[in-house]
Amino acid sequence: MARLSESEIITRLATLPGWSFSNNSINKLFRFKAFMAGIDFVNRIAPIAEAADHHPDILINYSRITFSCTTHSQGGVTEKDFALANQIEKEFTAGGA
Repeated sequence: MARLSESEIITRLATLPGWSFSNNSINKLFRFKAFMAGIDFVNRIAPIAEAADHHPDILINYSRITFSCTTHSQGGVTEKDFALANQIEKEFTAGGA
């Protein structure tokens, strides 16, 4: 899967509110009302990432969870990262905070 150019990434980010591009990855911070709500969300994303064989970096900071998606084998962002980001968004919308 080919690495996307920065202009392609910026264009694609317009469809993912709250996501940004930095450090060669697309990233989003999700806020939850409590620690366990964030952990529950991570636990819902884990099997999705595993099934896609594409694993995001996940930073847990109390009730704030940050996902960073990049395709390490390609040295940057690919379609796989946008597919996973869209699934993360879908799960967040379905499950709420």
